[in-house]
Amino acid sequence: MGKRKKLAAEARKAALKTQYFAKLKDVPSSPRKMRYVVDLIRGMEVNRALGTLRFSSKAASADVEKVLRSAVANWEQKNERKAEDGELFVTRVFVDEGATLKRMRPAPQGRGYRIRKRSNHITLYVGTKNVND
Repeated sequence: MGKRKKLAAEARKAALKTQYFAKLKDVPSSPRKMRYVVDLIRGMEVNRALGTLRFSSKAASADVEKVLRSAVANWEQKNERKAEDGELFVTRVFVDEGATLKRMRPAPQGRGYRIRKRSNHITLYVGTKNVND
């Protein structure tokens, strides 16, 4: 590895130590459905976001809740203390498109209709309010 690449890699690694996030990959749901749920909690305080996800009727909210709890646990692990009420916020959250399984469904007159089974990747960052400002 060259000197420039090594310095860039070390800088990226140092930046990750101050960020608290969790990822969930290959969730078998379309990104569009997941984004509806993610938009509900963007910028919210963590406990309020957990309550919103718990009582949401969308099936995707269970996966987002799982990622949020993991991000909070990562924050607590790196800071070596429990998060207090009102301290943590969802700073950034986004949903990327994952792999698409392509299938064929029989259709009339010898044709076939395409079925695209989409998946997504969720990335959720948490942080304190003064990091946001």
